[in-house]
Amino acid sequence: MHQHSDDARHPRHPLHSLHPHHLRTVTGPLPASAVRGPVLAHEHLVLDLDRAGEGAAVLHADQHGPAVTTELAHLREEYGLGLVVELTCRGMGRCPGALARISEESGVPVVAATGWYYEPFHPTELDGASVEELTATLVREIEDGFGDTGIRPGVVGEIGSHGDVPSEPETRALLASAHAAVATGLSVATHAQLGRGGLAQLELLAGAGLPPHRISVGHQDLLDAPTVHRALAASGAYVAFDTVGKENYQSDTTRLRLLLALVEAGHADRVLLSSDISRHAYLRSEGGQGYGHLFRSFLPRVRAAGVDEDLIDLMTRRNPLRFLTGADTKES
Repeated sequence: MHQHSDDARHPRHPLHSLHPHHLRTVTGPLPASAVRGPVLAHEHLVLDLDRAGEGAAVLHADQHGPAVTTELAHLREEYGLGLVVELTCRGMGRCPGALARISEESGVPVVAATGWYYEPFHPTELDGASVEELTATLVREIEDGFGDTGIRPGVVGEIGSHGDVPSEPETRALLASAHAAVATGLSVATHAQLGRGGLAQLELLAGAGLPPHRISVGHQDLLDAPTVHRALAASGAYVAFDTVGKENYQSDTTRLRLLLALVEAGHADRVLLSSDISRHAYLRSEGGQGYGHLFRSFLPRVRAAGVDEDLIDLMTRRNPLRFLTGADTKES
């Protein structure tokens, strides 16, 4: 995969010249107020997590990009899809140029990411690197963009850990992510493997000076622990129910129960929703649930359970926009 390089189409925008309520998308700055429809808060449009040569955990730009583009265009037309937060980061087969093409052709704005996934997918650049060195790597990419593409990340993520406590390299990556986010004004989205370790991630990130409302703790719909969800939300962090439709990991029935419990506890303002499409078999063209499962299947069940349209809009649009811009603190 080759990164697209065309500064005429993707001009460089000085980082600190952006209005604080602007999003940094792969096609340039976008006012958050221009996003009128729902946001997919944790997706992958191009990635390569294939370590065994099986070709399953991939979304290749050339092979699968047209199907991805078609899905997003249809979701924009049918549901008003307003933005995709694409969390493929360093070592995950990221391809910013392909993201720009998908965004332009589908008409859906896309936010790209920087950072490091969890330890089994760490590139060698983490070996022996200090927190300060890793921070500098992230800040440089945030400020200068991806290579010579002129495209800049608009979020730090998905910063990974596995188990109840991050490993030593994962700890360095999390601390570097927090420092880089504080330095540049971006927010941090995490990968908590199977939902575990979110509180430990939050402790590390917040302890490094990142306000909780700039943190989204990932994959919490895979963890059947309402008390953990409430604790994360009460801190001011966002709680990502971002694997909706991945029934082989968790049933949507359980996800719905966990989501309703969090909403009923008064924390709808901390919820983020998405489906984390991370292999080509999940695409609609291959018989999978696709990027629209949230809209077609899950949200109708949420509505049927009594959640009104204002709360739906809060969880699917206003929350992710506030997360990305850091526009709010915890609402009382």
